[in-house]
Amino acid sequence: MPDEVLVDRVRAGNQSAFDEIYRRYFPRVYHFVARRLRNRSDAEETVQEVFFNVFASIDSFRGEAPFGAWVFGLARRTVSGRFKKRLPFLVPIGDDDATSAFHAVSQEPDPLQSYECGERLARLEGAVATELSAEQRQLFELHHLEHRSIQEIAGLLSKSEDAVKSHLYRARRVLLAQ
Repeated sequence: MPDEVLVDRVRAGNQSAFDEIYRRYFPRVYHFVARRLRNRSDAEETVQEVFFNVFASIDSFRGEAPFGAWVFGLARRTVSGRFKKRLPFLVPIGDDDATSAFHAVSQEPDPLQSYECGERLARLEGAVATELSAEQRQLFELHHLEHRSIQEIAGLLSKSEDAVKSHLYRARRVLLAQ
């Protein structure tokens, strides 16, 4: 059945027609999104957002281009929107109004940012508990939480500076993968 017929049926309220569109385009949309995001949970969430957008805006499909091109245009814009959401908040430094910079920094995070931060923190805590050795945890805490220098840690634990650096590198690599 051609895509245009399915679109007309979806517009008429036929759920099985949308299910067919989903089945037909899901593998390609997922591959498209996953290649760009490189994180499975983000890709899955974004693909669902793409299909929500397809359903919500199907009335805007005019048939001037193939339906697949329209779907991938939505997918591209959805992925682009996720990248824009992840841009870091930057505060201008200079002689501009210092009070406006202070207010910009002191903004409360929105619910999505709070949720994502909580999720990331839980993944990191899980990785610290299960994937780092006791020695790596200790070194990580001394260097990153207590702000001790490599030289100070090496002297404290009777290790070479290179050994401390090596263990810290491995610990950071494990945590960055989360």
